[in-house]
Amino acid sequence: MSKLKGVFKNKTSKVLNVYCTAGYPNLDSTLTIINSLENNGADIIELGMPYSDPLADGPVIQASSAVALDNGMTITLLLNQLKLRASLGTDGQRAAIILMGYMNPVLQYGFEKFCKDAAAVGVDGLILPDLPEYEYETEYGAIIKKYGLDFIFLVTPETSEERIRKLDSLSAGFLYAVSSSSTTGNEKDFNAVEHYLQRLIAMQLKNPIMVGFGIKDKQTFNMACKYANGAIIGSAYIKALEGVTDIEMATKNFLERILN
Repeated sequence: MSKLKGVFKNKTSKVLNVYCTAGYPNLDSTLTIINSLENNGADIIELGMPYSDPLADGPVIQASSAVALDNGMTITLLLNQLKLRASLGTDGQRAAIILMGYMNPVLQYGFEKFCKDAAAVGVDGLILPDLPEYEYETEYGAIIKKYGLDFIFLVTPETSEERIRKLDSLSAGFLYAVSSSSTTGNEKDFNAVEHYLQRLIAMQLKNPIMVGFGIKDKQTFNMACKYANGAIIGSAYIKALEGVTDIEMATKNFLERILN
């Protein structure tokens, strides 16, 4: 059983996935952020691989990517940081790790090499929003599976039922239910989102459902969790890290406001 599947086996509701851009706020923040999130209730940690043209990301995450790139973050450096985590053993490593990014830098690194190296340092799953379904099926999916990584597809309120079922069949770990067809970090009318999430529940999909985009506080987290297995928080956490000197305390305070 993969680490991600284990997360949902052990916890069927209110699963918390927190996103942060690797290399933000500082180049060497990655392990501090992972430890802080694990110690304060995050079940899944989604590390963004910074990219100069992040299509699905709103202004907050775009800005954090720019900072991370200026700091010198690369895929190679991120994997080396995760290698250090892996070398410490699995004691206390409660959260599953997902890498989220875009195809261009991954292809430059070498797709199979990326999957092999990611799996070797304890990465559990991948989100690559610009990897087309057809190319996943015909070329890349077999490589991802070869190295035991889960792959998560995204669906939106506009995605047809046929396509949702198709993407659910291809996904492993969970299905990422984007709350609306906009970028991350934007304000959402969760009353309008309810019907969409209820529709997903009625479809009895094989994967757990995680809701993302616009989850920012206890109220929106609980609202999303009424209709899904959990939710993904990104922009709000990045804002909470802006300008702080104590990442551990900032993370503790932020997650306490979400979970308590």
